[in-house]
Amino acid sequence: MAGGKDELLLRKLEDGLRKARGRPAFLGFLDESQQATLKEALTYRREAAPLFWGGFPGAQRAMLGLFPDYQDPDPSAFPIGAVTFTYRPEDKPGHRDFLGAMLALGVERSVIGDILVGEGRSVAFVKEEMAAYFADNLKKIGRIGVKTALGAEEPLPGGPTFLEIKGVAASSRLDCLTAVMARTSREKASAMVQAGLVQLNHKETLSPSARVEAGDTLSIRGQGKFILDRLGPKTQKGRLSVQGRKYQ
Repeated sequence: MAGGKDELLLRKLEDGLRKARGRPAFLGFLDESQQATLKEALTYRREAAPLFWGGFPGAQRAMLGLFPDYQDPDPSAFPIGAVTFTYRPEDKPGHRDFLGAMLALGVERSVIGDILVGEGRSVAFVKEEMAAYFADNLKKIGRIGVKTALGAEEPLPGGPTFLEIKGVAASSRLDCLTAVMARTSREKASAMVQAGLVQLNHKETLSPSARVEAGDTLSIRGQGKFILDRLGPKTQKGRLSVQGRKYQ
């Protein structure tokens, strides 16, 4: 199934590259795994200048912009709009509530980028041509009444929060660091990797011995997503000290 999805994504990339010979072309919002697939595919391609952009720095979901080789990539050229939702601060809609309400309008997931949820105000980044549609048709998120407006004001609400994780590992192998982040044994972590439950930098990696570096991201199915901030120094017993963060 994943292979089929990748094949479809790569066909869309080829179509975008052809279009980019004369004008900028854009692929609608992509998750981090899709972005990793396209970054790998673009490694040796020079037909266009690529840029991933989700409407603000650090966005997890982003569009791919393919610009003609004579044009510098420009974030302002991306067809991305924003919708701001306001509601009573005591109401607590969550990310799933917003996403569910938006998808219930019959749109595809690729139309919707990041949804930043805050206290009394949330912002959704969407395809520009769909922004007014969402603003006009979303007056409730779940049972919560909301007011909508086009655009977004700084500072943006929300943003990810993290739980710090520290531990020690035998080495920088993927199974060792999966065990630390998931708080499980190395044997169970190795089985998780071989079962395809672990992504390294948003790509499925089936080798327990794959090397992990500081700054890498681990996504463990059923456990969450983690950033490895520090690997080392070694302890007096020769084990590797590890520090990371789990997305909350």
